[in-house]
Amino acid sequence: MGWSLKLGTIAGTEIRIHMTFVLLLVWIRFTHYQIGGAPAAWEGVAFILSVFVCVVLHEFGHIAAARHFRIKTPDITLLPIGGVARLERNPSQPTEELLVAVAGPLVNIAIAALLFAVIGGVAGLEQLARPQDPQIDFFVRPAGVNIFLVLFNMIPAFPMDGGRVLRAILAWRWSWERATRVAATIGQGRGLRHGCGGFVL
Repeated sequence: MGWSLKLGTIAGTEIRIHMTFVLLLVWIRFTHYQIGGAPAAWEGVAFILSVFVCVVLHEFGHIAAARHFRIKTPDITLLPIGGVARLERNPSQPTEELLVAVAGPLVNIAIAALLFAVIGGVAGLEQLARPQDPQIDFFVRPAGVNIFLVLFNMIPAFPMDGGRVLRAILAWRWSWERATRVAATIGQGRGLRHGCGGFVL
């Protein structure tokens, strides 16, 4: 993917970060500094890094599930609202694709549950919906981000995770070609043709 930088390689998978992630980091630091000076700026940086970790773990959820089916992942590209894992081949069975697709969002659900345990489950929907607000408790903010990642990536629009799940379900009854065509058409209709958080060939 263009406009991305290589960070390193983990277990045979090249990790790349898109420049929009860097720009987001700069913007968050600037806005936080305007609100609360240097301490707030560093807290903003820590928040973005926590988002980065969540996105990485999301993608490695896909990678772990794919490796279970002996599918290698040459690289992943990380973006602020998700990532793209490039698989060497397509899962051969609908059940395989379904499990690979849901593995990433399941990781985000687990992270959100852990953060809720840390904060004692006291966060309200209004707080969770404003993760960019530096006045909200630090652990509430990444919890909100992980919930957003689940909801966004599970939109049934191909090639996002939800679109992959939709294709897998359709492929139980139809051919791969027809299932792919229907899922892709839905994705184009939603204007999410280049969505994040999925995996590509």
